[in-house]
Amino acid sequence: MTGFWRHWAISAVALAVTSWLLPGVHVEGLLSLLIAAVILGFLNAVVKPLFVILTLPATIITLGLFYFVLNGIFFGLAAGLVPGFAVAGFGWAMGGAFAMGFVSNLVSNLFPGRGESEC
Repeated sequence: MTGFWRHWAISAVALAVTSWLLPGVHVEGLLSLLIAAVILGFLNAVVKPLFVILTLPATIITLGLFYFVLNGIFFGLAAGLVPGFAVAGFGWAMGGAFAMGFVSNLVSNLFPGRGESEC
């Protein structure tokens, strides 16, 4: 269960940094930030795998670039579901998803969890 809390905290930090870096991504407060991290995690874990399978032909044709579009779609969807979390447009949603993934990966590598290597 500690893995869930760790992942949630890393997602919240990554979203906060993304909101700070990108003017088109806005999170109003701590509660909106925490709820958005949960919603993003849920969408990415439960809903997104179905869409990855359904859009596999487009992903193959574009040599994997369509996956970035899916990330932007789900980032924008989360912004639409959470009050206090807003994205200015689809381009900002794609940029926000990319930045959040980058920051999340960076934070995960800086603070490895139990049983993870320190590469």
